[in-house]
Parts: sequence; C-alpha cells; structure tokens
Amino acid sequence: MSNAITMGIMWHLIGAASAACFYAPFKKVRHWSWETMWSVGGIVSWLILPWVVSALLLPDFWAYYGSFSTATLLPVFLFGAMWGIGNINYGLTMRYLGMSMGIGIAIGITLIVGTLMTPLMNGKFDVLMGTQGGRMTLLGVLVAVVGVAIVTRAGQLKERKMGIKAEEFNLKKGLLLAIMCGIFSAGMSFAMDAAKPMHEAAASLGVDPLYVALPSYVGIMGGGALINLGFCIIRLATVKTLSVKADFSLATPLIIANVLLSALGGLMWYLQFFFYAWGHARIPAQYDYMSWMLHMSFYVLCGGLVGLVMKEWKAAGRRPVRVLGIGCMVIILAANIVGLGMAN
Repeated sequence: MSNAITMGIMWHLIGAASAACFYAPFKKVRHWSWETMWSVGGIVSWLILPWVVSALLLPDFWAYYGSFSTATLLPVFLFGAMWGIGNINYGLTMRYLGMSMGIGIAIGITLIVGTLMTPLMNGKFDVLMGTQGGRMTLLGVLVAVVGVAIVTRAGQLKERKMGIKAEEFNLKKGLLLAIMCGIFSAGMSFAMDAAKPMHEAAASLGVDPLYVALPSYVGIMGGGALINLGFCIIRLATVKTLSVKADFSLATPLIIANVLLSALGGLMWYLQFFFYAWGHARIPAQYDYMSWMLHMSFYVLCGGLVGLVMKEWKAAGRRPVRVLGIGCMVIILAANIVGLGMAN
C-alpha cells in the first residue's frame, strides 16, 4: 500500500473522529431548543466556514464561482440539499428506532448507496468487476457493512442491558425513515463527484491538491443549509412551545456560552469534511468513490470508541463491549482490504 493511500485513509479516519465527537459540545448547551442550537452550529459549519476557507484559498472568490455554468453548479447544490434531507431524517430515525438500530440501518444503506452508485452512474462498472483492485474494493465494502452490522448488534445488546429504548419506537415508520436517510445522505458522495470540475478549476488556480475540494463546499453545504435551516426556522415559527425570543432572553453569560458551544460543535462538524477533502485527495482517481465508504465506516468505528472513552458502555457488561471490539476490528480490516485494492 503506497504512502499516499495510507495517508488518505488516515485523513478519513481523522475526519470521521471529528464527526463522532461533534455533538459533545451541543450536549453542554443549556435551556435552548434543539432548533436554535442546531441553527447556530449550522450557520458556522454550513455557511461561515465554507465561505471563509474558500475566500482564503482562492485568488478571486467571485471570479472562481462566476466561471461555472448553472449546469455545473446546480447539481452540486441539489445533491447538497439531498444530503441535507438525509441529515434531518437521521435525527427522526433515532427517534423511532433508537440509536443502535437507527445508525446501523441508515449508515449501512448510505455506505452502500454512496459508495457504489457513483461508479455505476459514471459507467465505471468495469473498474468494479473487471479488475483485481475493483473486486478487492468491493470486498472491502462488503466487510465494512458486516463490521457496521456487528457494531450495531453491540449497541442493541448495550441498550437492552441498560434498559434504553427509543423515544417513540415505531418499527414501520423508523425503517422507512432509515431507508430514506441512507439514500438521501449519500447525496454528499454524489455532490463530491458532481463537483469535480470545481476541484479541477481550483487546482488550475494553484490551490494545493489537499484543498481543491474545499471551495466546492460553498455549494454543497449551501444546499444542506437550505434544508436544515429551513426545517428549523419553520419549526421555530410554527411550534408553540418553541421560541427564539425565549432562547435569547436568558442571562447574557449563558447565551454567550450556548453560542460558543454551538459554534464549537459546528466547527467540529465542518472539520469532518475538511479532512474528508484531504483524504479524498490522496485516493487514486479511479477509486475515489471509496472515500465515502471509508468515511462512513470510520464514523461508526470512532462512534463506538468515543462511547468507550466517555464510559457510555461501563454499565453494559462484558458481552456488548466484546462484540463492539469485534465490529471495530472488522471495520479496520475492511479499510485495509480497500487500501490494498486501491494499490493494485
């Protein structure tokens, strides 16, 4: 396995670790509605950071975006919006299925759809099936799905042992939302593929290869922001128990603390895709669709490890932790299989 591929996998691991930890600051926010907290964090991660980073990287911000036709920019924005719909469904999936079952089904589907649909839509089926490297990467995807399933099983054992149940368990509704979440969340993978002309344009302007994907986040995150912020604004305007005015009528120190914590959560959320771009840049072009598989499987891996560090599994007993460990090792094995496949 080449050093470039190894570093690409490592950057994806770091990005996934940030994704697994990003909600920790949000848990410290006090006396705010979820909608207000999510909006403040989202403004930082979906709007401020993509624009600021792009402005720092590009010699002429407006000339860069003005050089693309609507035919180039619109799919990037719409796939970003598609991914935004998946984000909203993700939260609802947890509500009706619980964390473990919800994560397992949603992540499993988005891992498969986001990884395999991109090469199939681009006519690269021959790369998947006709080469040794392609077949090995497919095997890696299969092993990753098995690893996600094992970690999901560990989570179910943990929840059963600790008596944790879904807020409003509804199998039929939860499964429908999980499937929708898995499909729509793959929009990020599709958006990155649609944004390749933007990456090439950034490279032609002298932007470092590690950063060429970052300017495209203005469009991708903009689509996601439209859906997420729109959802939050509608709820804040229509749900009687929610009020932005009430959230910002708290004591000033508490408001400042809540804003800073929400902003930190937004920063950590953005960093997952900052490092995703670094990892993506190190993956061979013919296998760039594997970035999504690496990110999502590492997300599950890091989520389990973060839970152990935070002592969330302390009262679960030995069996769930043992099953979690097996699942984590299977995911690590999957990443190595994919790395070896890309090296062929």
